Amino acid sequence: MKGNFNIHSPAAHSQPVQLLDLSRHNFPIKDEMLAALKNVVESGQFVLGPEVKKLEQTIAAYSQVDYAVGCASGSDALLLALMAADVEPGDEVIVPSFTFFATASCVTRLGATPVFADIDPVSYNISPEDIAKKITSKTKAIIPVHLYGQMAEMKEILNIASQTGAVVVEDAAQSIGAELEGRRAGSWGHITALSFYPTKNLGGAGDGGMLTTPDAVYAQKLTLLRGHGMEPRYYHKVIGINSRLDSFQAAVLNVKMKYIENWTMMRQQNATRYHDLFMVFGLDRDIDLPRTLPYRRHVWNQYVVRIPQGHRDTLRAELAAKKIGTEIYYPLGLHEQECFQFLGYTPEDLPETHRASQEVLALPIYPELTADEQVYVVEAIKTYFDANRSRHLFPSGAPQREAA
Repeated sequence: MKGNFNIHSPAAHSQPVQLLDLSRHNFPIKDEMLAALKNVVESGQFVLGPEVKKLEQTIAAYSQVDYAVGCASGSDALLLALMAADVEPGDEVIVPSFTFFATASCVTRLGATPVFADIDPVSYNISPEDIAKKITSKTKAIIPVHLYGQMAEMKEILNIASQTGAVVVEDAAQSIGAELEGRRAGSWGHITALSFYPTKNLGGAGDGGMLTTPDAVYAQKLTLLRGHGMEPRYYHKVIGINSRLDSFQAAVLNVKMKYIENWTMMRQQNATRYHDLFMVFGLDRDIDLPRTLPYRRHVWNQYVVRIPQGHRDTLRAELAAKKIGTEIYYPLGLHEQECFQFLGYTPEDLPETHRASQEVLALPIYPELTADEQVYVVEAIKTYFDANRSRHLFPSGAPQREAA
């Protein structure tokens, strides 16, 4: 893709470059979405109707498993997965600290203890080596998160889990369609949680989630648990929760499933273009660029660069002044969050997590982002680095981190 863009002055771009433009994303299929919603209204089946069943079947096939169970959100999907795994007070669940809050909150909601593990500094995914150090006879489950759209080291994680019988719950909220050695996210673990929050690669018009599993017993438990443990109506076999996927969300997602492969390809093209631009401008000397590890299909939910410590927030402010949207995923490891201080971690207990939280910066990567917009983003970053390099604020090159 090198050379497939036009270089121009940053001043030539007057429109904001949003981190994510949902209006631009949804507009081409607006009529299809409205027609699908109209059909739901006319059917009168608003909860767990035919649209939900269709989506469950489609997601199961897409994720290369036999079963999928819709629920109300990605957060609920994680909670339901641990409920199906019989996690209870006294149990431990190993989770990465460098992830969204829901990965750990589902553990504490069941009275269990989250055990935070460090990450690989290149993929940002949970480190199998650290899992191996922290797994004990109390470990009921392990939750590897496929962060930013790239899969974790599932072979190693499953091997470690098998030694103690721990259940492996994939958190694939950011990685639907991602692959490791040709196998999809959602087909490796015992249970997988997906999110359809609007900012995801497959996003609905509100909250929504899904669980996938190759196991018929888990599928049955998850189906029971999402609806108050009720089967048949008003007869409750277990204590479940109310977490049913509504038909409006399923209808929107059924429309979007037709486009997900094309959107994934567009994200991959944008990631390649960013890489080429950073290389053309020589910025690989200043920042650490994201990499796809071997045997992966990266779906690029986020495009995250590392900025030398002490300058990430300054750069972000300058980009904001030029109307370029960015985000920090995540400004704190969960082990540093106030609500988890009772666990007794210090920031330095997970050094790679702590370091990443001070350096990462996500740039726009959504499918409809144009080449000119990407040039504008990279030129703005170059302007910042050129100015600060002249003041000798940076070392001669960005630290290129090796995978653990």
